[in-house]
Amino acid sequence: MLEFDSVFQQVAVLLVACVAIGAVATLLRQPLIVAFIAAGVVVGPSALGLVEESREVELLATVGISLLLFVVGLKLDLGLIRAVGPVALATGLGQIVFTSLAGYLIALGLGMAPVTALYVAVALTFSSTVIIVKLLSDKGEADQLHGRIAIGFLIVQDIVVVLAMIVLNAIGGQGEDDVAREAALVVLRGLGLLGLIGVAMRWILPPVLHRLAHNPELLMLFAIAWAVGLAALGDLVGFSEEVGAFLAGVAIASTAYRDAIGNRLTSVRDFLILFFFIDLGAKIDLAQTGEQVGPALLLSLFVLVGNPIIVMIIMGAMGYRRRVSFLAGLTVAQISEFSLILAALGLSLGHIGSETVGLITTVGLVTIGLSTYLIYNSHWIFDRISPLLSVFERPSARDREPAEQPEPPEVVVIGLGRFGNAIVERLSGAGVRVLGVDFDPTTLRTWEERGVPVLYGDAEDPELATSLPLGKVRWVVSTVRRRDANLALLHALRLRGYRGRFAASADALEDAAALREAGVDRVILPFREAAHVTAEFLSGEVVG
Repeated sequence: MLEFDSVFQQVAVLLVACVAIGAVATLLRQPLIVAFIAAGVVVGPSALGLVEESREVELLATVGISLLLFVVGLKLDLGLIRAVGPVALATGLGQIVFTSLAGYLIALGLGMAPVTALYVAVALTFSSTVIIVKLLSDKGEADQLHGRIAIGFLIVQDIVVVLAMIVLNAIGGQGEDDVAREAALVVLRGLGLLGLIGVAMRWILPPVLHRLAHNPELLMLFAIAWAVGLAALGDLVGFSEEVGAFLAGVAIASTAYRDAIGNRLTSVRDFLILFFFIDLGAKIDLAQTGEQVGPALLLSLFVLVGNPIIVMIIMGAMGYRRRVSFLAGLTVAQISEFSLILAALGLSLGHIGSETVGLITTVGLVTIGLSTYLIYNSHWIFDRISPLLSVFERPSARDREPAEQPEPPEVVVIGLGRFGNAIVERLSGAGVRVLGVDFDPTTLRTWEERGVPVLYGDAEDPELATSLPLGKVRWVVSTVRRRDANLALLHALRLRGYRGRFAASADALEDAAALREAGVDRVILPFREAAHVTAEFLSGEVVG
């Protein structure tokens, strides 16, 4: 067995293994999340033993989780939270109650002792916020109605799991008074955290973000520090890093900078969250997973089928259509990494044996793997079983989306310098719906006061195109005169499926030729065209 002298060498092995296994998974058309968990199993103590448990890898994983939930929170401003909050709370709590009761009865039916059955039931109750958010983000569904509802009740689950761990710890030796006192302290500290975030949203964050926005790199650094800092604070007051990071994103979600921050953090987030899946796989003990195959398959079937049905029943009773209920319900078709933590806690307290830990681990492997496929193919599955799901839909059901959005733009102008300002002024004066994009907050505020929609963004940001509402856009105009930035923007627009036309600016003739060759519909040479118009005017004056 190979041994490594440094964490750096271990991380290098992890990355190489992820690339290799990820490449094989891509060839086989398998989800990368499953591949990354498999990579953790392969290089971890249960298989090759190339990488031992590492606090550094756990740290990278925790930062990745914080950024993942932070980016999700950026998409949920207070208006959206008010819209989906009631259904998220009802579905989250309802699913917890019904799943825990049904799971407890199933575990008792399998001959388990009451305490063991309690641990198994709790383990079946909670779903993985991290995995589901990553899947929804990959599919571009995190900000759709079912995605917002799913994220809402997953956050509810995260809060409840904290209280569940308090209770389970109390069973290990504390008294009932200790449980009540600790739960009350968690609630009070949580309210204090919410109050602190509310103060920051109202009086601190807007001026700070406005000042930092003049320097996009410093703005990104502040966003990372804010996300990780709130995640640490959330953990400190008794909640999880996920809850703190999510609230950090919500605090910025109502500002004009949320899209730019979210886009720029995407690559960093995806790299760091890789370590979460590796760490999760490395903690799976393969020696324990095959000892109780029969009970594990029965419990896995309950999680894969029963949990979604419970969510669909609750959402159907609240008046949601079967499609939204089904897509949201599939997100609870697996158990959480918290389930493995709870199992380890129960083993350390002497409440359960290693065979129960193996049972829960096997259920985790089966449900995480299969639910990934179900979620990736959710729309295909729904199209084929939709008639069977009519029982979960009330006759008067309707999808409760938030209020209507404003009319989409017809032209997007990127770069609001003197040239861009002139374009926006002429187009908006002619009644054309224009969206202005720039990274200067002062310029954006000026146009916003004049009633022109604006978006904080940088033309050199490779993720800018993902923030643009391109549905009815006929022209995207870039006033940035850098060839590489315009070519990157053209490529990103094509990847988004944009079918409108693209105009780009250039200074040099060779840059203009390269842009035309790449497929730019209209190349603008501001200085040369201005010089041409001026020369024609002067020539007319002289001749006249």
